[in-house]
Amino acid sequence: MTSGGAGLARPAEQRAASEHAPASLRRQLRGLAFDLGAPTALYYLLHSAAGVSNLVALTAGAVLPATGAAYTLAAKRRVDAVALLIVATMVTSIAVALISHDPRFLLAKDGLVTGVWGAWMIASVAAYRPAAFVFARPFMEGRRMYTAGSWDAIWDAEPGFRRIWRVASVMWGTGLLVDAAIRIVMSYTLPVHVVPGLSAALWPVTFVVLQVMSNVYYQIAGLNRILGARWAHPRKT
Repeated sequence: MTSGGAGLARPAEQRAASEHAPASLRRQLRGLAFDLGAPTALYYLLHSAAGVSNLVALTAGAVLPATGAAYTLAAKRRVDAVALLIVATMVTSIAVALISHDPRFLLAKDGLVTGVWGAWMIASVAAYRPAAFVFARPFMEGRRMYTAGSWDAIWDAEPGFRRIWRVASVMWGTGLLVDAAIRIVMSYTLPVHVVPGLSAALWPVTFVVLQVMSNVYYQIAGLNRILGARWAHPRKT
């Protein structure tokens, strides 16, 4: 990791290029798998294997992502809205659950977080850059499969490009709100020990469904054409 002084000493154009460099999907997925799987595994280890109460086991599981988010804030040494949201939600959920002695509030916290994410994604349509654009850019801009240049230039020149990301933000936001509603209903209607496993399994289902739907939409709306996808423009022989 480079020091703060070294980062400031880099030329402005080099810093800009690094900010939009293609992100490692494999690294991101590993981190996501840990954030989702570790709390669930810890809950069942403590509750089923060690006989710890639901409340204590769920609290221990909630501490893991909160600790990881707090570490992210400390390591980056700057405000990170995502990490702040996670920390605030986890701390609030743990406090309310301990005060009320109700483990179901801890179960419902994932639905609360997902609901906030969904509402934020829909609200971001009115922002300078919608949420879908912000999240997709690190994974797509600069990839060899695309011939288009800066997404900032495309954004300014292509109304269709702007519309695609606004519609995608609404799609993902709506999907996350549905996911949140399912989680909250599960938390207050199903046996406590069943919910953590179902909740963890729901994450990949929601992601795959939304990913497939959005990619179908991207194809229909012409995103690959706008980005100059190589398979969309085969070489003439």
